[in-house]
Amino acid sequence: MSENISIEKAKEVLEGFTEQAEQFIKDPSKTEELLVNLENKLKEVPTIGDSLSRLPLMISLIRSYITKEYTEVSPKVIVTMISAVIYLLKGKDLIPDKIPVLGYADDIAVFIAAFKLCEPELDAYAAWRDTKEEASTETEIAE
Repeated sequence: MSENISIEKAKEVLEGFTEQAEQFIKDPSKTEELLVNLENKLKEVPTIGDSLSRLPLMISLIRSYITKEYTEVSPKVIVTMISAVIYLLKGKDLIPDKIPVLGYADDIAVFIAAFKLCEPELDAYAAWRDTKEEASTETEIAE
């Protein structure tokens, strides 16, 4: 699958969407629309192992950043993530999605590259979110 498309090529693809992604960061409603479109698009993508298992976490991080709930992340990281979303939704595919299963290989490779580039930030966000959820649960129990 991702052997056909190198991580380096996927990084180049992500960089091609940087300017567009920076514009999305400035408009939370456009970003939310983009994320909703991504969630809809993912319903079409066949499940391939756990390649995309961190995608919900990435979507959550983008939403939390845009709403200013979580800002302990570099805007460059958010730009990288949004670039991957833009590629999936609007990009000119390296392999057309019409080709069954193989057509999504480039999309998955781009997301894997984004995940690798942003892994420490995704981990930090996951830890923050878990701590926040634990505190919320403890507050509900105390009430």
